Amino acid sequence: MSDLISEFNDYRSKMNDAILADNNKIIKRIFNLDTNAFAEGALDKKTKELLGLVASTVLRCDDCIKYHLEASYKEGLKKEEVVEALGIATLVGGTIVIPHLRRAYEYWDALEAER
Repeated sequence: MSDLISEFNDYRSKMNDAILADNNKIIKRIFNLDTNAFAEGALDKKTKELLGLVASTVLRCDDCIKYHLEASYKEGLKKEEVVEALGIATLVGGTIVIPHLRRAYEYWDALEAER
């Protein structure tokens, strides 16, 4: 696994464990809500991941972008689909999201290199 991917996933996992170990009911409910929001429903998981990716890009959350890129990749989305969604995010978010777009491309390339 590339350093970019493993560093992100290792840190995310370690810190999520630390956060959840405090057993805060509000935080646990938010984590649960997030998990359930992306489950299969009226919208399929691929669509929900693309929605999450667009929202994360517009909000300029690099960790969220990486999370949704990896989930999109695991759901079988193709680069063309992801790039189209990132195009919408850039349109909505404006030029301020371009640095996040660069990092998104870098992360997607790392995911594809894992193949």
